[in-house]
Amino acid sequence: MPPTAPLRASSPAASDADTSRTGPLAHVRVLDLSRIMAAPWATQIFADLGADVIKVERPGAGDDTRAWGPPFLRDRDGQPTREAGYYLAVNRGKRSVTIDISKPEGQDIIRRLAAGADVVIENFKAGALARYRLDAATLRALNPRLIYCSVTGFGQDGPRRDQAAYDFAIQAMGGLMSVTGERDDAPGGGPQKVGVPIVDIMTGMYAAIAVLAALARRAETGSGETIDLAMLDVQAAFLANQAMNWLVSGRTPKRGGNRHPNIQPQDVFPCQDGHLVLAVGNDGQFAKLCHAIGRLEWTRDARFATNPERVRNNAVLTPLLAERFRDFTRAELAKALDDAGVPCAPINDIPQVFDDPQLRHRGMLRELSHPLAGKVPQVVSPMRFADAPLRFDRPPPLLGQHSAEVLAELGLDEQAVAALAARGVI
Repeated sequence: MPPTAPLRASSPAASDADTSRTGPLAHVRVLDLSRIMAAPWATQIFADLGADVIKVERPGAGDDTRAWGPPFLRDRDGQPTREAGYYLAVNRGKRSVTIDISKPEGQDIIRRLAAGADVVIENFKAGALARYRLDAATLRALNPRLIYCSVTGFGQDGPRRDQAAYDFAIQAMGGLMSVTGERDDAPGGGPQKVGVPIVDIMTGMYAAIAVLAALARRAETGSGETIDLAMLDVQAAFLANQAMNWLVSGRTPKRGGNRHPNIQPQDVFPCQDGHLVLAVGNDGQFAKLCHAIGRLEWTRDARFATNPERVRNNAVLTPLLAERFRDFTRAELAKALDDAGVPCAPINDIPQVFDDPQLRHRGMLRELSHPLAGKVPQVVSPMRFADAPLRFDRPPPLLGQHSAEVLAELGLDEQAVAALAARGVI
Protein backbone atom coordinates (compact mmCIF):
# COMPACT_ATOMS: atom_id res chain seq x y z
CA MET A 1 0.00 0.00 0.00
CA PRO A 2 1.55 3.33 -1.03
CA PRO A 3 2.36 5.83 1.71
CA THR A 4 -0.15 8.67 2.02
CA ALA A 5 -0.98 11.42 4.44
CA PRO A 6 -3.35 10.44 7.22
CA LEU A 7 -7.05 11.05 6.74
CA ARG A 8 -8.20 14.31 8.31
CA ALA A 9 -11.71 15.63 8.90
CA SER A 10 -10.72 18.85 7.14
CA SER A 11 -9.31 17.04 4.11
CA PRO A 12 -10.38 18.58 0.76
CA ALA A 13 -11.11 15.02 -0.36
CA ALA A 14 -13.83 14.61 2.26
CA SER A 15 -17.27 13.83 0.88
CA ASP A 16 -19.87 16.54 0.27
CA ALA A 17 -21.98 15.04 3.06
CA ASP A 18 -19.11 15.62 5.48
CA THR A 19 -18.47 19.23 4.50
CA SER A 20 -22.15 20.06 4.98
CA ARG A 21 -22.14 18.96 8.62
CA THR A 22 -23.43 21.71 10.86
CA GLY A 23 -23.42 20.35 14.42
CA PRO A 24 -21.12 21.54 17.20
CA LEU A 25 -18.71 18.65 16.55
CA ALA A 26 -18.52 19.06 12.77
CA HIS A 27 -14.74 19.53 13.15
CA VAL A 28 -14.26 16.13 14.85
CA ARG A 29 -13.54 12.74 13.27
CA VAL A 30 -14.30 9.56 15.21
CA LEU A 31 -12.96 6.12 14.31
CA ASP A 32 -15.58 3.67 15.58
CA LEU A 33 -14.18 0.19 16.26
CA SER A 34 -17.23 -0.89 18.26
CA ARG A 35 -20.33 -3.00 17.88
CA ILE A 36 -23.52 -4.01 19.73
CA MET A 37 -24.96 -1.11 21.81
CA ALA A 38 -22.89 0.61 24.52
CA ALA A 39 -20.05 2.14 22.49
CA PRO A 40 -22.13 2.53 19.28
CA TRP A 41 -24.62 4.56 21.33
CA ALA A 42 -21.76 6.94 22.12
CA THR A 43 -20.61 7.15 18.51
CA GLN A 44 -24.17 7.81 17.32
CA ILE A 45 -24.28 10.74 19.75
CA PHE A 46 -21.11 12.08 18.10
CA ALA A 47 -22.60 11.56 14.64
CA ASP A 48 -25.75 13.43 15.68
CA LEU A 49 -23.54 16.25 16.94
CA GLY A 50 -21.99 16.54 13.49
CA ALA A 51 -18.81 14.47 13.83
CA ASP A 52 -17.64 12.34 10.91
CA VAL A 53 -17.94 8.84 12.37
CA ILE A 54 -16.25 6.02 10.43
CA LYS A 55 -17.68 2.70 11.58
CA VAL A 56 -15.36 -0.26 10.99
CA GLU A 57 -17.15 -3.60 10.50
CA ARG A 58 -16.19 -7.19 9.73
CA PRO A 59 -16.32 -8.02 6.01
CA GLY A 60 -19.37 -10.10 5.16
CA ALA A 61 -20.92 -10.01 8.63
CA GLY A 62 -20.69 -6.54 10.09
CA ASP A 63 -21.92 -5.45 13.49
CA ASP A 64 -23.55 -8.33 15.40
CA THR A 65 -26.76 -6.31 15.75
CA ARG A 66 -27.38 -6.39 11.99
CA ALA A 67 -28.63 -9.96 12.60
CA TRP A 68 -30.50 -9.24 15.85
CA GLY A 69 -33.99 -9.62 14.47
CA PRO A 70 -36.70 -9.87 13.45
CA PRO A 71 -37.90 -7.26 12.89
CA PHE A 72 -35.87 -6.24 9.84
CA LEU A 73 -36.33 -3.16 7.70
CA ARG A 74 -38.31 -3.97 4.55
CA ASP A 75 -37.20 -2.83 1.11
CA ARG A 76 -39.33 -1.01 -1.46
CA ASP A 77 -40.87 -4.36 -2.50
CA GLY A 78 -41.81 -5.27 1.05
CA GLN A 79 -39.09 -7.88 1.45
CA PRO A 80 -36.94 -8.01 4.61
CA THR A 81 -33.42 -6.60 4.26
CA ARG A 82 -30.35 -7.39 6.40
CA GLU A 83 -30.94 -4.20 8.43
CA ALA A 84 -32.34 -5.24 11.85
CA GLY A 85 -34.30 -2.75 13.90
CA TYR A 86 -31.74 -3.11 16.70
CA TYR A 87 -28.91 -2.05 14.37
CA LEU A 88 -30.97 0.81 12.94
CA ALA A 89 -31.53 2.23 16.44
CA VAL A 90 -27.88 2.99 17.13
CA ASN A 91 -25.94 3.65 13.91
CA ARG A 92 -27.46 6.73 12.33
CA GLY A 93 -25.11 9.26 10.78
CA LYS A 94 -22.08 6.98 10.38
CA ARG A 95 -20.04 5.80 7.41
CA SER A 96 -19.50 2.03 7.23
CA VAL A 97 -16.16 0.59 6.14
CA THR A 98 -15.42 -3.14 6.11
CA ILE A 99 -11.90 -4.03 7.27
CA ASP A 100 -10.52 -7.37 8.47
CA ILE A 101 -8.31 -6.34 11.38
CA SER A 102 -6.80 -9.82 11.62
CA LYS A 103 -4.92 -9.14 8.36
CA PRO A 104 -1.79 -6.95 8.39
CA GLU A 105 -3.11 -4.79 5.56
CA GLY A 106 -6.31 -4.22 7.52
CA GLN A 107 -4.33 -3.25 10.59
CA ASP A 108 -2.34 -0.79 8.51
CA ILE A 109 -5.55 0.85 7.25
CA ILE A 110 -6.82 1.21 10.84
CA ARG A 111 -3.54 2.79 11.95
CA ARG A 112 -3.67 5.26 9.09
CA LEU A 113 -7.27 6.15 9.88
CA ALA A 114 -6.36 6.61 13.55
CA ALA A 115 -3.45 8.85 12.61
CA GLY A 116 -5.95 11.32 11.19
CA ALA A 117 -8.71 10.86 13.75
CA ASP A 118 -9.54 12.86 16.84
CA VAL A 119 -11.18 9.98 18.70
CA VAL A 120 -11.07 6.18 18.66
CA ILE A 121 -13.82 4.28 20.47
CA GLU A 122 -13.62 0.50 20.76
CA ASN A 123 -15.25 -2.23 22.82
CA PHE A 124 -13.05 -5.27 22.31
CA LYS A 125 -12.11 -7.43 25.29
CA ALA A 126 -9.35 -5.99 27.45
CA GLY A 127 -6.00 -6.41 25.69
CA ALA A 128 -7.49 -7.88 22.50
CA LEU A 129 -6.38 -5.08 20.19
CA ALA A 130 -2.79 -5.07 21.49
CA ARG A 131 -1.97 -8.19 19.51
CA TYR A 132 -2.85 -6.29 16.33
CA ARG A 133 -0.97 -3.17 17.46
CA LEU A 134 -4.22 -1.25 17.52
CA ASP A 135 -4.20 -0.56 21.25
CA ALA A 136 -4.15 2.85 22.91
CA ALA A 137 -0.37 2.94 23.40
CA THR A 138 0.35 2.16 19.75
CA LEU A 139 -2.22 4.47 18.20
CA ARG A 140 -1.46 7.36 20.57
CA ALA A 141 2.23 7.03 19.71
CA LEU A 142 1.23 7.60 16.06
CA ASN A 143 -1.13 10.44 16.98
CA PRO A 144 -0.39 12.07 20.36
CA ARG A 145 -3.57 14.17 20.10
CA LEU A 146 -5.73 11.06 19.83
CA ILE A 147 -8.41 10.38 22.44
CA TYR A 148 -8.74 6.61 22.80
CA CYS A 149 -11.80 5.30 24.67
CA SER A 150 -12.09 1.60 25.57
CA VAL A 151 -15.51 0.30 26.64
CA THR A 152 -15.60 -3.13 28.29
CA GLY A 153 -17.74 -5.04 30.72
CA PHE A 154 -15.32 -4.82 33.64
CA GLY A 155 -12.47 -2.49 32.74
CA GLN A 156 -8.83 -2.88 31.75
CA ASP A 157 -7.74 -4.31 35.11
CA GLY A 158 -9.11 -6.32 38.01
CA PRO A 159 -10.09 -9.99 38.47
CA ARG A 160 -12.92 -9.84 35.91
CA ARG A 161 -11.06 -7.95 33.16
CA ASP A 162 -11.07 -10.94 30.78
CA GLN A 163 -14.77 -11.74 31.13
CA ALA A 164 -17.34 -10.87 28.48
CA ALA A 165 -20.44 -8.96 29.54
CA TYR A 166 -23.88 -8.13 28.25
CA ASP A 167 -26.37 -5.58 29.53
CA PHE A 168 -28.71 -8.18 31.10
CA ALA A 169 -25.91 -9.75 33.12
CA ILE A 170 -24.65 -6.37 34.34
CA GLN A 171 -28.17 -5.32 35.36
CA ALA A 172 -28.24 -8.48 37.49
CA MET A 173 -24.80 -8.38 39.10
CA GLY A 174 -24.77 -4.59 39.36
CA GLY A 175 -27.78 -4.51 41.69
CA LEU A 176 -30.34 -2.94 39.35
CA MET A 177 -32.58 -6.01 39.26
CA SER A 178 -32.61 -6.18 43.06
CA VAL A 179 -34.55 -2.89 43.13
CA THR A 180 -36.58 -3.33 39.91
CA GLY A 181 -39.85 -5.25 39.85
CA GLU A 182 -42.69 -5.95 42.23
CA ARG A 183 -41.86 -7.08 45.76
CA ASP A 184 -41.44 -10.82 46.22
CA ASP A 185 -44.64 -11.33 48.24
CA ALA A 186 -46.88 -9.57 45.69
CA PRO A 187 -48.46 -11.04 42.54
CA GLY A 188 -45.90 -10.98 39.76
CA GLY A 189 -43.14 -10.29 42.26
CA GLY A 190 -39.50 -10.98 41.60
CA PRO A 191 -36.49 -9.43 39.90
CA GLN A 192 -37.00 -7.66 36.58
CA LYS A 193 -34.65 -6.10 34.09
CA VAL A 194 -35.34 -2.64 32.70
CA GLY A 195 -37.24 -2.79 29.40
CA VAL A 196 -34.43 -1.18 27.38
CA PRO A 197 -30.69 -2.02 27.62
CA ILE A 198 -30.18 0.74 30.14
CA VAL A 199 -26.62 -0.21 31.18
CA ASP A 200 -25.49 -0.13 27.55
CA ILE A 201 -27.20 3.20 27.01
CA MET A 202 -25.83 4.76 30.18
CA THR A 203 -22.35 3.43 29.36
CA GLY A 204 -22.62 5.07 25.95
CA MET A 205 -23.66 8.33 27.60
CA TYR A 206 -20.74 8.19 30.04
CA ALA A 207 -18.38 7.40 27.15
CA ALA A 208 -19.61 10.44 25.23
CA ILE A 209 -19.22 12.67 28.30
CA ALA A 210 -15.71 11.35 28.96
CA VAL A 211 -14.60 11.92 25.37
CA LEU A 212 -16.07 15.42 25.33
CA ALA A 213 -14.17 16.21 28.53
CA ALA A 214 -10.97 14.90 26.94
CA LEU A 215 -11.58 17.01 23.84
CA ALA A 216 -11.99 20.08 26.05
CA ARG A 217 -8.78 19.27 27.92
CA ARG A 218 -6.93 18.68 24.64
CA ALA A 219 -7.94 22.16 23.51
CA GLU A 220 -6.02 23.48 26.53
CA THR A 221 -3.04 21.10 26.61
CA GLY A 222 -2.71 19.74 23.08
CA SER A 223 -2.51 16.20 24.45
CA GLY A 224 -4.81 13.25 23.86
CA GLU A 225 -6.13 10.84 26.49
CA THR A 226 -6.79 7.17 27.22
CA ILE A 227 -10.20 6.42 28.72
CA ASP A 228 -11.11 3.15 30.45
CA LEU A 229 -14.86 2.73 30.88
CA ALA A 230 -16.48 -0.38 32.41
CA MET A 231 -20.16 -1.29 32.28
CA LEU A 232 -20.14 -2.64 35.85
CA ASP A 233 -18.64 0.63 37.10
CA VAL A 234 -21.36 2.54 35.24
CA GLN A 235 -24.10 0.39 36.76
CA ALA A 236 -22.71 0.95 40.25
CA ALA A 237 -22.50 4.70 39.58
CA PHE A 238 -26.14 5.06 38.57
CA LEU A 239 -27.55 3.11 41.50
CA ALA A 240 -27.74 6.71 42.68
CA ASN A 241 -30.25 7.26 45.49
CA GLN A 242 -30.68 3.52 46.09
CA ALA A 243 -26.97 3.10 46.80
CA MET A 244 -26.95 6.15 49.05
CA ASN A 245 -30.05 4.93 50.89
CA TRP A 246 -28.07 1.83 51.86
CA LEU A 247 -24.91 3.76 52.67
CA VAL A 248 -26.60 6.14 55.09
CA SER A 249 -29.07 3.68 56.66
CA GLY A 250 -27.40 0.28 56.53
CA ARG A 251 -30.66 -1.19 55.20
CA THR A 252 -30.52 -3.09 51.91
CA PRO A 253 -32.94 -1.59 49.36
CA LYS A 254 -35.58 -4.02 48.12
CA ARG A 255 -37.91 -4.22 45.16
CA GLY A 256 -41.00 -2.15 45.77
CA GLY A 257 -42.80 -2.20 42.45
CA ASN A 258 -43.67 1.29 41.29
CA ARG A 259 -43.48 2.87 44.73
CA HIS A 260 -40.71 5.39 45.26
CA PRO A 261 -38.48 4.65 48.28
CA ASN A 262 -38.03 8.30 49.28
CA ILE A 263 -40.97 10.35 47.96
CA GLN A 264 -44.69 9.74 48.39
CA PRO A 265 -47.22 9.49 46.94
CA GLN A 266 -45.57 8.21 43.77
CA ASP A 267 -47.09 5.07 42.31
CA VAL A 268 -49.38 3.61 39.64
CA PHE A 269 -53.04 3.94 40.58
CA PRO A 270 -56.13 2.36 38.99
CA CYS A 271 -58.99 4.50 37.73
CA GLN A 272 -62.33 3.33 36.37
CA ASP A 273 -60.96 2.63 32.90
CA GLY A 274 -57.19 2.31 33.22
CA HIS A 275 -54.14 3.33 35.20
CA LEU A 276 -52.46 6.64 35.92
CA VAL A 277 -49.02 7.47 37.30
CA LEU A 278 -48.99 9.91 40.19
CA ALA A 279 -45.68 11.67 40.88
CA VAL A 280 -46.12 14.06 43.79
CA GLY A 281 -42.74 15.61 44.58
CA ASN A 282 -43.29 17.93 47.54
CA ASP A 283 -45.72 18.98 50.25
CA GLY A 284 -47.22 21.77 48.14
CA GLN A 285 -48.08 19.35 45.36
CA PHE A 286 -49.64 16.99 47.91
CA ALA A 287 -51.89 19.81 49.14
CA LYS A 288 -52.93 20.52 45.53
CA LEU A 289 -53.68 16.81 45.07
CA CYS A 290 -55.91 16.75 48.14
CA HIS A 291 -57.78 19.82 46.91
CA ALA A 292 -58.23 18.39 43.40
CA ILE A 293 -59.79 15.14 44.64
CA GLY A 294 -61.78 16.65 47.50
CA ARG A 295 -59.76 15.36 50.41
CA LEU A 296 -58.52 18.53 52.10
CA GLU A 297 -58.64 16.82 55.50
CA TRP A 298 -55.55 14.81 54.53
CA THR A 299 -53.47 17.99 54.54
CA ARG A 300 -54.27 18.35 58.25
CA ASP A 301 -53.56 14.70 59.06
CA ALA A 302 -50.20 14.45 60.84
CA ARG A 303 -49.54 11.14 59.10
CA PHE A 304 -49.58 12.81 55.67
CA ALA A 305 -48.66 16.47 56.22
CA THR A 306 -44.97 16.10 55.29
CA ASN A 307 -43.09 13.86 52.89
CA PRO A 308 -41.16 11.93 55.61
CA GLU A 309 -44.47 11.13 57.31
CA ARG A 310 -46.08 10.10 54.02
CA VAL A 311 -43.17 7.76 53.35
CA ARG A 312 -43.49 6.24 56.83
CA ASN A 313 -47.28 5.90 56.49
CA ASN A 314 -47.41 4.94 52.83
CA ALA A 315 -49.17 1.64 53.67
CA VAL A 316 -52.11 3.73 54.92
CA LEU A 317 -52.03 6.51 52.31
CA THR A 318 -51.83 4.40 49.16
CA PRO A 319 -55.06 2.44 49.77
CA LEU A 320 -56.88 5.68 50.55
CA LEU A 321 -55.73 7.22 47.28
CA ALA A 322 -56.54 4.07 45.33
CA GLU A 323 -60.08 4.02 46.73
CA ARG A 324 -60.66 7.68 45.84
CA PHE A 325 -59.16 7.42 42.34
CA ARG A 326 -61.63 4.66 41.41
CA ASP A 327 -64.32 7.36 41.40
CA PHE A 328 -62.70 8.90 38.29
CA THR A 329 -62.07 7.87 34.73
CA ARG A 330 -58.46 8.24 33.71
CA ALA A 331 -59.21 11.30 31.58
CA GLU A 332 -61.21 12.95 34.36
CA LEU A 333 -58.48 12.39 36.94
CA ALA A 334 -55.69 13.49 34.60
CA LYS A 335 -57.54 16.74 33.80
CA ALA A 336 -58.24 17.46 37.47
CA LEU A 337 -54.63 16.88 38.43
CA ASP A 338 -53.21 18.76 35.43
CA ASP A 339 -55.45 21.73 36.20
CA ALA A 340 -54.23 21.68 39.81
CA GLY A 341 -50.55 21.45 38.85
CA VAL A 342 -50.07 17.92 40.20
CA PRO A 343 -47.59 15.81 38.15
CA CYS A 344 -49.31 12.79 36.63
CA ALA A 345 -49.19 10.81 33.40
CA PRO A 346 -50.96 8.10 31.46
CA ILE A 347 -49.06 4.87 30.87
CA ASN A 348 -48.57 5.02 27.11
CA ASP A 349 -47.54 2.20 24.85
CA ILE A 350 -44.82 3.04 22.34
CA PRO A 351 -47.15 4.01 19.46
CA GLN A 352 -48.96 6.36 21.86
CA VAL A 353 -45.63 7.90 22.86
CA PHE A 354 -44.89 8.98 19.30
CA ASP A 355 -48.47 10.14 18.76
CA ASP A 356 -48.15 12.59 21.65
CA PRO A 357 -48.66 16.12 20.29
CA GLN A 358 -45.63 17.40 22.19
CA LEU A 359 -43.25 14.85 20.63
CA ARG A 360 -44.80 15.42 17.21
CA HIS A 361 -44.25 19.15 17.64
CA ARG A 362 -40.63 18.55 18.67
CA GLY A 363 -39.97 16.34 15.65
CA MET A 364 -38.52 13.44 17.63
CA LEU A 365 -39.65 10.87 15.05
CA ARG A 366 -38.39 11.45 11.52
CA GLU A 367 -37.87 9.56 8.29
CA LEU A 368 -34.52 9.56 6.50
CA SER A 369 -33.86 8.49 2.93
CA HIS A 370 -32.59 4.92 2.69
CA PRO A 371 -30.99 3.19 -0.32
CA LEU A 372 -32.97 -0.05 0.09
CA ALA A 373 -36.22 0.90 1.79
CA GLY A 374 -36.66 4.38 0.37
CA LYS A 375 -37.23 5.68 3.90
CA VAL A 376 -36.19 4.54 7.36
CA PRO A 377 -37.79 5.84 10.57
CA GLN A 378 -35.48 7.27 13.21
CA VAL A 379 -35.95 8.50 16.77
CA VAL A 380 -33.57 11.44 16.63
CA SER A 381 -31.38 13.17 19.19
CA PRO A 382 -33.16 15.19 21.89
CA MET A 383 -30.42 17.85 21.85
CA ARG A 384 -31.30 21.23 20.39
CA PHE A 385 -28.68 23.87 19.51
CA ALA A 386 -29.66 27.37 18.45
CA ASP A 387 -26.38 28.28 16.73
CA ALA A 388 -25.12 24.87 15.56
CA PRO A 389 -28.26 22.97 14.58
CA LEU A 390 -28.15 19.21 14.25
CA ARG A 391 -28.91 17.62 10.89
CA PHE A 392 -30.23 14.14 10.36
CA ASP A 393 -29.45 13.44 6.72
CA ARG A 394 -27.47 10.20 6.85
CA PRO A 395 -29.32 6.95 7.66
CA PRO A 396 -27.69 3.95 9.34
CA PRO A 397 -25.28 2.73 6.65
CA LEU A 398 -25.39 -0.50 4.69
CA LEU A 399 -22.52 -2.85 5.41
CA GLY A 400 -19.38 -1.44 3.76
CA GLN A 401 -21.40 1.28 2.02
CA HIS A 402 -18.58 3.81 2.35
CA SER A 403 -15.51 1.57 2.03
CA ALA A 404 -14.45 2.87 -1.38
CA GLU A 405 -15.17 6.48 -0.38
CA VAL A 406 -13.11 6.37 2.79
CA LEU A 407 -10.25 4.47 1.22
CA ALA A 408 -10.17 6.98 -1.62
CA GLU A 409 -9.76 9.69 1.02
CA LEU A 410 -6.70 7.76 2.19
CA GLY A 411 -5.32 8.00 -1.35
CA LEU A 412 -6.14 4.52 -2.65
CA ASP A 413 -7.32 4.30 -6.26
CA GLU A 414 -9.96 1.92 -7.59
CA GLN A 415 -7.36 -0.70 -8.51
CA ALA A 416 -5.89 -0.74 -5.00
CA VAL A 417 -9.35 -0.96 -3.45
CA ALA A 418 -10.27 -3.85 -5.76
CA ALA A 419 -7.06 -5.66 -4.81
CA LEU A 420 -7.85 -5.31 -1.11
CA ALA A 421 -11.35 -6.66 -1.72
CA ALA A 422 -9.98 -9.62 -3.66
CA ARG A 423 -7.72 -10.52 -0.73
CA GLY A 424 -10.61 -10.29 1.74
CA VAL A 425 -9.14 -7.29 3.57
CA ILE A 426 -12.27 -5.19 3.01
